[in-house]
Amino acid sequence: MNPTIKSFLTVYAPQTMNSQTPSLHHSMRTGGMGLDVQALEDMARRCRVNIVKMTHAANSGHPGGSLSSIDLLSCLYGTQMRVDPDDPDWPDRDRFIMSKGHASPAVYSILHEVGYINEKDMMSFRQLGSVCQGHVDMKWTDGVDFSAGSLGMGLSFGIGCALAARMDGSSRNVWVMLGDGEIQEGEVWEAFMAADFHSIGNLKVIIDRNRIQNDDFVHLQMEVGDVPAKLSSFGWTVKEIDGHSMTEVIEAMNWASSHNSGPAAIVANTIKGKGVSFMEDNPSFHGKAPDDDELRQALEELI
Repeated sequence: MNPTIKSFLTVYAPQTMNSQTPSLHHSMRTGGMGLDVQALEDMARRCRVNIVKMTHAANSGHPGGSLSSIDLLSCLYGTQMRVDPDDPDWPDRDRFIMSKGHASPAVYSILHEVGYINEKDMMSFRQLGSVCQGHVDMKWTDGVDFSAGSLGMGLSFGIGCALAARMDGSSRNVWVMLGDGEIQEGEVWEAFMAADFHSIGNLKVIIDRNRIQNDDFVHLQMEVGDVPAKLSSFGWTVKEIDGHSMTEVIEAMNWASSHNSGPAAIVANTIKGKGVSFMEDNPSFHGKAPDDDELRQALEELI
């Protein structure tokens, strides 16, 4: 690594919520971390810093979709998720399924915040034998409950988890994040239909509507149209929000958490690469890591 960049990273080494208050994550069995808007925005900013740092260190990864989704994940873990980093296999924990599993840097940055992994784990992203694989993998990483790869499978998996909770008599919720390019997959719509048919009230979906997929803008590849209207026609109760307004995100997640009569979906309009000017709305950074100069600029903008 360029010595100047190494020095720069040392200066811009952020603290995490977990390092500031080491006992905070113990309260998460009752649902989230009890964070307000400012604390959630601060956590999302720290996660953005770590997203660009870990993809730079690996010289690979998917920063764009990680940055678009991190406000949503910060709110989810900061206000809703019933988990216990000290007991990652706690049977009654809520489940989070990152179906767009290439956005793993977002997941790892959150898991670092709440105490599942340490900074060394996070910064070993994509290295051979690392607990932080390129796509999220439940065999490698505590706090991960779904192994991703091919897109389109996470909602079906989430339905299974939600039905299992019903059979267990458990109140645990299952949250699934989908990408808007991902919902071009036919299996996703079979799962939407099945969730309504089975009236799965503990299933909550978040769609990261950033309008960019692997090759280009979604509307150029295969437009998915009016997503809220389509979900409503499949029997889902839907709320559309600005996925970067923390106030709207909090309200939507509280709404989804309390909606138990059937499946609920949040369609979050987001910006790919949010927070880093040259990555925003730029298809090139779907799967491209920042170089040294780009990392420097990104950290200057984020901190």
